[in-house]
Amino acid sequence: MKHRKLLALAVASVCATAAHAQSSVQLSGTSDVYVGSMKMSGDASRRTVVNSGGLTTSWFGFTGTEDLGGGLKAGFALTSFIQVDDGTQGRFKGDTFFSRDANVSLSGGFGTVRLGRWMAPNFLPSVLANPLGDSFTFSPLILHMNVPLFNGTGWGATTPSDTGWSNQIAYSTPDIGGFKANLQYQFGEQAGNNGKRNIGANFFYFGGPLLVTGFYERDQISNPGQGTYFGTTKTDWMLGAAYDFNVAKPYLTYGQAKADNVPGHAKTLQVGVSAPIGAGKVLASWARTNVSATDINRKTLTVGYDYNLSKRTDVYAMAMHDRITHQSSGTSFGVGIRHRF
Repeated sequence: MKHRKLLALAVASVCATAAHAQSSVQLSGTSDVYVGSMKMSGDASRRTVVNSGGLTTSWFGFTGTEDLGGGLKAGFALTSFIQVDDGTQGRFKGDTFFSRDANVSLSGGFGTVRLGRWMAPNFLPSVLANPLGDSFTFSPLILHMNVPLFNGTGWGATTPSDTGWSNQIAYSTPDIGGFKANLQYQFGEQAGNNGKRNIGANFFYFGGPLLVTGFYERDQISNPGQGTYFGTTKTDWMLGAAYDFNVAKPYLTYGQAKADNVPGHAKTLQVGVSAPIGAGKVLASWARTNVSATDINRKTLTVGYDYNLSKRTDVYAMAMHDRITHQSSGTSFGVGIRHRF
């Protein structure tokens, strides 16, 4: 009987130790493919495509956490973008493999400290404050901020240094009454860099149906890989808000971007709305960017419908009109399917 008690205590001790150091690893991602007829402002001709990433850039990868006890947790994220239409890795030629996430973190009651590659300050505020989220194909705000046009219009992205930063240290505050913030610093990591670096911050306030968010960046280093120096300093900021009235959710953002070696600012205003209808939502967004030192502006309008087949799978249809001053306008259409796993 005594030996049985000792064995039971030993088993209980092992189980307690295992529970104390629980860990988990998860494979997850999103596959998003659409069929479209695409023509942006300034394009010489229309393209008929089967492309990846209509509403969300397709990705996959691994995340994990380990409970260290005492409220302390370690975590990691290794996630990669992929073009599901042809199986190509990355968002574009030369994109690093784990360009979405490649980091390790330590979190507790103090918040989270993260080292490695992670979202840039500009990314999540711009995604949350427009109804088409992180669509690099149909969201007017994301297109104006992050997608250059290589068609002779000269249109470049207003975001200075990608939507993700490498070689960074980031601190995330705990949730304080619905308020959260991130402070981020990207190291130059090159000899003779004369202190070149990227610094930035963003914040989020979730108060019931209300969202208020914003970011600021001061950038001197390019991304996604081993950064090179711009030769100047670029700044970018945005404020945004949304309010869910249940019958409709309006969105509003305003921001400015500037480079020290170029006169004027790029000023971007975006208004949008989502409204539930049936098992899906009507989505609409309009953005205008004015380049203050010139007479050039860009206006983009997207209207569409996103229908949920399940909690993880949806189908969508989008129509977009795009116009840049002194250029021919373009109209695009697309239908697609998105699955989260």
